This record gives sequence, structure tokens and C-alpha cells, in this order.
Amino acid sequence: MSLVPKRFLPICIRWLALVIVCLCQLLRTSPSQAASPRPNIVWIVVDDMSAHFSCYGETLIQTPHVDRLAQRGTLFRRAFVTAPVCSPSRSALITGMYQTSIGAQNHRSGRGVEKIRLPAGVEPLPVLFQRAGYYTAIGGPLIKGKELAKTDYNFEWDRSIYDGNDWAGRKPDQPFFMQVQLHGGKYREGKGWAETVRKALGSPTSPESVNLPPYYPRDPLILDDWAHYLDAVRYTDQQVGAVIARLEQEGLLDQTVVVFTTDHGISHARGKQFLYDEGIHVPLVICGPGIGQEQVRQDLVQHIDLAATSLALAGIEIPKTMQGCNLFASNGPTRDAVFSARDRCDETVDQIRCVRTAKFKYIRNGLPHRPHLQPNRYKDAKPIVIRLRELHEQGRLDPLQEQLLFAQTRPEEELYDLNTDPFEIHNLAADSRYQSTLKTLRERLNRWAEQTDVHGRLPEAAAMYDSDMAVYLNNQRDSETAILRQNIQWMKQWAVKGK
Repeated sequence: MSLVPKRFLPICIRWLALVIVCLCQLLRTSPSQAASPRPNIVWIVVDDMSAHFSCYGETLIQTPHVDRLAQRGTLFRRAFVTAPVCSPSRSALITGMYQTSIGAQNHRSGRGVEKIRLPAGVEPLPVLFQRAGYYTAIGGPLIKGKELAKTDYNFEWDRSIYDGNDWAGRKPDQPFFMQVQLHGGKYREGKGWAETVRKALGSPTSPESVNLPPYYPRDPLILDDWAHYLDAVRYTDQQVGAVIARLEQEGLLDQTVVVFTTDHGISHARGKQFLYDEGIHVPLVICGPGIGQEQVRQDLVQHIDLAATSLALAGIEIPKTMQGCNLFASNGPTRDAVFSARDRCDETVDQIRCVRTAKFKYIRNGLPHRPHLQPNRYKDAKPIVIRLRELHEQGRLDPLQEQLLFAQTRPEEELYDLNTDPFEIHNLAADSRYQSTLKTLRERLNRWAEQTDVHGRLPEAAAMYDSDMAVYLNNQRDSETAILRQNIQWMKQWAVKGK
């Protein structure tokens, strides 16, 4: 006996036929056709370079490949790092958290017997991508064999968070998260740089054509160094072009989000290691699936936003611990201020904090009785700093350069109107007309410190400092050991004196 009445049989047959057709169609459809594939994420991260690209207004050189990225995507004019030196900046970048929140604020810390471990619930970004099925890699043009490219994290981490150093190692159709590390501004400091420029760029940038910030003298060596730096920008642009060309050749570009940025600003006397815009303002360009083309954004963003943004673009849940924001969230918060911090750099102890709005920057110097250019073996070995010290000793710097670079003390507070004073020359902290602004930003920085500056407000433990300095001393050439020992001794003596 039939379970279906005869009058309903024709209808059931038609529905069954329709279901069979739909099932066949689904079986014929590949996974990539059934749903949009998850995008690959490629970060191009450059050492020691500010926003001196033609798409950011630099006129002395041309950077067509970064410009092309900007045309294909979104350029952020006001992007800032949370630390103006490599390891704290990179520790923050890879966790999406302020370095002061995770205890990674001191440059090259946790490298000795004393270790730094991430707080409970905080994981490096590659771990989150791996868990979602992504292949993770970190490499670059200087990487060979199975080596990983520069990480420079101050916390303990497992090498297995990276599957390799190139996306070529992934499984067929596996999405990947790749960091391409470029030497950037450090190229100009290497041997054979002039020959590299000749072969790759044809002719060097003219030193006489360089425009310097007003606090640097137009000395031949300083001009020559800046010209070499601009050539490093040009060379970096060519390397970016090579990365994009490879993605195109392999048919991956249209399904890849490309992020271009740097770890902090130019390595100069008021740049790297300091919280002026020369040290913390960086380029940021993002392009790829779901990113608007030829867009220019003026809102304030931080490099710790890249972790949350990348997860969101890959459809991965953003951890609640992460302090960065998804830059493309339709209903996400808009920052009206960004924050940065500088702590110990190598052997040199300091504590500087800043809050920056679209118009103003407020800087607090935690150790105001120390000079701007404290003894620092790394920076003091740079020809530009050697030359600046020579000009200072010879009395050949103008009053502004003497005041900003070689004053033996610093103000406790600095306030700059960035609209009228983009080089941050005129400190308005004592100006009666700006006391309301000063108070507002002071309180704003205090709130940020209470919420996020968990570790940075406390002096570094003596055991950690000694542990890290032991590593530094073991890694130095004999000719530099005496300088480093003297600097360490000064740091300890000044601390005892409350300086």
C-alpha cells in the first residue's frame, strides 16, 4: 500500500526531481565557487623608515610601486606606532596590544636569564591564523634556507608559530598569512650601498637637493646621509614592486590583502627612539578584497590595529584582549587620539609618553633631568650623531639646534600645535593660552596610563636590566665593550642620584 495518496504523486515526483537537480549542482560546484575563499594576508614591514613616499607628498623621489598600492586600496595619512624602536614596536604589532600592557616596553628585553611571558589569554597573531587553518610565514629577500626573518619580540614565543619563511610552503589552496620583512632605512648603513644604488637605481639622490627639518644643520655629511636614506626608500619601493609582481604572476593578487607599513620612523637624532612625529608617524597602505580603491583616510590609527583588522578580513574572531581596532568595521570606534611610549633603548634608560590628536601632541618626560641625546652606544656610533656632537663641540649649531638636540635637561611636559608647528619646535606647555588644552591632554594620558600602561609606569627591575646588559656585553666587539660598560655605569649612577 502506497504511503502517498495517488492525487499527490505527481507533485511529489516534481519536488523530488528538483531536489536531485540541486544536489547535482552542489556536487559539481567547487569549494571556491560555493563560497568566497578566505583572503591571503601579506604584511610588508619595513625597518627604520618614515612616510617619505611620493604618495605621501615626498617630491624629491618617486615611489611608483607603493603609489600603485595606494591607488588599488586605502592610504592612511595619520598612522602611528606605539613605540619608536624595533622590538617594543614589533611586540605590540604582532599581539595587537600596547607593549606597556604586555611587559615588552624595554628594547631588546627578556633576552637573558630573566624572561618575559605574555599575560594569560594573549597570543601572537600567527597562532590565531594557524588555528583558523592558515599557513603562516615570515621571510624576506635577505632570508635563506629555513631561517625566519626578523621577529625581535621581547616575550617568549615558540618558533612553530611560523610554518616557514615563504608562502610557497603551504598546501594547495591553503590561505596564508605572510610577513615580508624589508631592511628599509638600514640599507644605507651597510657596506656596498653606493654600488647597490648604482645597479638598482641608476643614479643616487642629490644631497644638495635634500630638504632637512630645521633642527638639523645643512652639513655635507648630514645631507649625504639623508640622500642615502631617500635612496633606501626608492630601493624599498622596488622590493615592494617585486612582491606585488610575484603575487600577480602566481595568480594570487586578487585574493590577497596587502598591508604596507614600517616599524617606526627614520633613524635620526629626533626620530627613532623618540616620540616626535619623525619617530612615530609611519606610512600605512592596505589594499585587496573588500578594501575601497583610491581611498585616503585622515583618521588617527595605530599599528596595533593591523592585527584586529587582518583577523576581521580573514573572518576570524578578534580576541577580547586585543587593544587594536578593525579599521574597516562599519560600526567600529573612531580614534580621536593615539598613544605612544618610549622606555629603555638598549642600555639607555628613559621613560617618555605621548598622546596625539589631530591637532595637538602632548609629551611627558619621566626623566626630565637627563639630556635628549643621552649616551647610547648604538646611536652614538652613527656618523650623523658623531657629526652632530662635533658641530656642538665646535659651536657651529644654531640656537634652535642646540636647544632641541643638546640641552642638558628636558621639560617635564611638551605641547605642540601640529597644524602650525609640524616640526614640533615651539613648546606651548607654559603658554597661558593653551592651559586648557594642556590639562585636557594631561588627563587623557593619565587615563590611558591607568588602563594600559601596566608595566611601563614602574622602573625596570634591576635583575632584568642586569640580565639584558649581560647579553649586550657578550655580543659586543671588544672596541665597543668599554663604551657600553661606561654607559651602563652612568645609567646606574644617575638612577641612584634620582636623575
